[in-house]
Amino acid sequence: MAISYTLDETFTGKRTMQEPDPDNDGEMIDVERDVRDVKVTFTDDSYDPDKTHSRLVNVVFDASGNYDEDATKVRIEEVMSGVENKFAVGAIE
Repeated sequence: MAISYTLDETFTGKRTMQEPDPDNDGEMIDVERDVRDVKVTFTDDSYDPDKTHSRLVNVVFDASGNYDEDATKVRIEEVMSGVENKFAVGAIE
């Protein structure tokens, strides 16, 4: 059983998202928003085919309020353990 993760973005505190354009019905615009999470994809290659699950994981900040990359990696690994269990019991496919 080999589960791993991939960061789908680098945390900057901002993310560009598409939202409906309030001035043009049916059109979309890019809007930059503040975020406190990072997009992560988990992959378990012990299944055939591989199981994958993408989600947002909250980042960790240190006592001074600065982004803590090492603590965030630990948090992602904790979430990965939960995803692995959910794969095993069929809670997520």
